[in-house]
Amino acid sequence: MVNSTGSTLSHLECTACGRTFDADVLHRLCEECGKVLYPRYDLANVRLRPSDLLTREPSMWRYREVLPIRDAEHIVSLGEGFTPLLAAPRLSDRLGISDVRIKDEGQNPTGSFKARGMSAAVSRARELGAKSVAAPSAGNAGGALAAYAARAGLAAGVVMPEDCPRINQVEAVVSGADTWLVEGLIDDAGRLVRTTSEARGWFDVSTLKEPYRVEGKKTLGYELAEQLGWELPDVVIYPTGGGTGLVGMWKAFAEMTELGWIGEQRPRMVVVQAEGCAPIVRAHDQGERHAPRWEDATTDASGLRVPVAVGDYLILDAVRDSGGTAVSVSEDEMREATRELAAAEGIYPAPEGAATLAALHRLRDTGAVTDTDRVVLFNTGAGQKYPDFVPATPEVVPANSPAWKTGL
Repeated sequence: MVNSTGSTLSHLECTACGRTFDADVLHRLCEECGKVLYPRYDLANVRLRPSDLLTREPSMWRYREVLPIRDAEHIVSLGEGFTPLLAAPRLSDRLGISDVRIKDEGQNPTGSFKARGMSAAVSRARELGAKSVAAPSAGNAGGALAAYAARAGLAAGVVMPEDCPRINQVEAVVSGADTWLVEGLIDDAGRLVRTTSEARGWFDVSTLKEPYRVEGKKTLGYELAEQLGWELPDVVIYPTGGGTGLVGMWKAFAEMTELGWIGEQRPRMVVVQAEGCAPIVRAHDQGERHAPRWEDATTDASGLRVPVAVGDYLILDAVRDSGGTAVSVSEDEMREATRELAAAEGIYPAPEGAATLAALHRLRDTGAVTDTDRVVLFNTGAGQKYPDFVPATPEVVPANSPAWKTGL
């Protein structure tokens, strides 16, 4: 007997050519043009109203009518989502901006926003009969996939660059995933997953190369609206590698407008990348709709070391349609912003999250963000997963130090 979620999932639609596909069959990219598939919903028949959410569980599955799982028995959850939207009053004062807030995704299971996408993707893969899942990862996604596959009782394969954060490597291994490190970047890891998937029976859940990770990420947009009383901020600043979170929010805003939950107003969407790997920024500045591969990508912010994004056109469309922009920041700016955010607000960000604060300083200096703007920065992960990003060497008090008698 099906334990219905009330999902109104209707079909899959190609975001490029518009071709539609059966949502109840495992798909990856469009079979016609090779572009990204989006799940679509019969939004006219959604019975959920914002007031109904008051009694629902504090997780992303509170929005289950607009998520793709039909049978609640297949939901694979560790309590992901509904992370806090934290006021940042000292940063607001320092920057001269009326309202700066931090959406702290580091408080998710597995310590990053990747928990959302993997919860949705693994749930739907299991519902459609997959027995084994795999993905390339710059770090956090691999740990999240391993954890959610374990929760689902599925086998998992994770392939990561050898220099991704050690904690992510350990996370994948101890969660039972078959894990490999490769010499190269995440797209190199992706090639190895593709050449191995058929032989190992993997369903590949690479970023935006299957339809459901974006559905978990879009709940960022639903939560943002709900936590702000069904109004959206003026500016959203988002660290962008593969870009699923940004395009997921953009999808959520469109769905909520069709549902009548919000109006037509949209935030200015700001992409942030590292100076050593900024393909989206370069394409934005050059007026292009697609972003060629960034050669020799380098940054210690592993989640931003993504030299090519399959959803590049979706990212760039959202930025331009919103009147937003794209900014790249240096390693030193990210390190300084890490210290600033932690010391000013007690939020220890991942390097990618710190990049958003670095970008905000730039945007404030140029006038692209004004004193009256309501700004949301997305910290996509916990800083504790990157213990070596910012040097920190406390002074040691020897056993024979005079401080034991005289004080420090």
